[in-house]
Order: sequence, then structure tokens, then C-alpha cells
Amino acid sequence: MSPASLHLYTDSSPNGFKITIALEEIGIPYVLHHVRIDEGEHRHPDFLQLHPHGRIPVLVDDATGITVFESAAILLYLAEQSGRLLPDAPRARWEAITWLMFHSASVGPILGQRVHFEMFAEGRYAPAIERYRRLSAEFFATLDQRLADRPWLAGEAYSIADIAGYGWTHIATLIDFDFSTYPHLSAWHARMSQRPAVQRGVLLPEPATGP
Repeated sequence: MSPASLHLYTDSSPNGFKITIALEEIGIPYVLHHVRIDEGEHRHPDFLQLHPHGRIPVLVDDATGITVFESAAILLYLAEQSGRLLPDAPRARWEAITWLMFHSASVGPILGQRVHFEMFAEGRYAPAIERYRRLSAEFFATLDQRLADRPWLAGEAYSIADIAGYGWTHIATLIDFDFSTYPHLSAWHARMSQRPAVQRGVLLPEPATGP
């Protein structure tokens, strides 16, 4: 990746924070484009040329001519191109990728639905709220167990799996989705919160404030 060849199109959201954190961790220049979803900018024809489904984040690498969307794919691209944030040893590498996919397939969709039904849906539909609270409690417990005897999700190596997870736990703390009863997950979240790159990443393009 050449200096300043990277263009990140994003907004203040869990998926967006994953990529700003990763870029800050890698420490290479990039150009930040704020796509304001509340103003409908993700539906602008110019943005739909980058992501036909109109979602953030999107990464454009002018040096390679490659455009990548979906946060897990972008994290993998950045790790591969930079040689960082993904362990070299095959077992640890695949553990990181596996937990990255766990966040992509389970944590993000479940918490996204929980946010919708608890905070944005018109009227309170109790069965849906109960369902997504139960499902989120189940994966909080899974993550807590995983972190019981290792500092990071892939073991000793900090990786894109941790960055993917923090995008959502950061938002969870902002909107009072409590996971404090899971001590290992809470300790991991605290370790993540102390990293300077993480602290910078969650402020870009601007801090999330909740509904």
C-alpha cells in the first residue's frame, strides 16, 4: 500500500470503527471521506458506484486499483497488504480469521437487530427484544469463555479479530448494553480501550453518540 493511496469511506458506526482502528494500528496515511448516513449520502449515485448496496465502510486502494467493502473483507485486505494484525503461524492465523467471521456472522447481525428493536423500532415488540437479548447474552458468554485463558481472541497475538469485536463492544457500552457480568470479556474490552490507536479510531470520522 503506497502512502496516501488509501481512501476510506465511512461513518460513525461499529463497522466503520473497525476500519479506522485498523488503519490507526497499522499507521499508514489514508484519506477519510465522511459518508453521512443520516443525510442519505450512502444512497448517492457516486457512493453506489463504490458499494452497490449502499453500506459503509468502503476502502479504495488507488495503488492496486482494488475496491473492498464489508468490514471483515476490508480487515483481511489491510492485514494481508500490510503484513500486520494477522498472525503468521497457521493455527493462530486461522483462529483469528475464525473469530473475525464469528463477529461478522453472529455478533454484528444480532447486536444490530437488538439495537433496532430496543432503540429505533416504532413501539416495543417484546418477543423480538427478548430474542435478541438472549442471543446477545449467549455470544457474550461464548466470548467470555474464549478469553478466560488468553489475552486476545487468537491467543497471544492481537489481531483483526479483536478489532472486529471492539467495534461492537464500544457501541454496546455507549448505549448501555451491559456485559459487565462477563469478567474476561470486560477485561479484554478494557485492554482494547487502553490502546492509543483504538482511542483514535473510535473518534473517526466523529464520535458515536447513540440515538
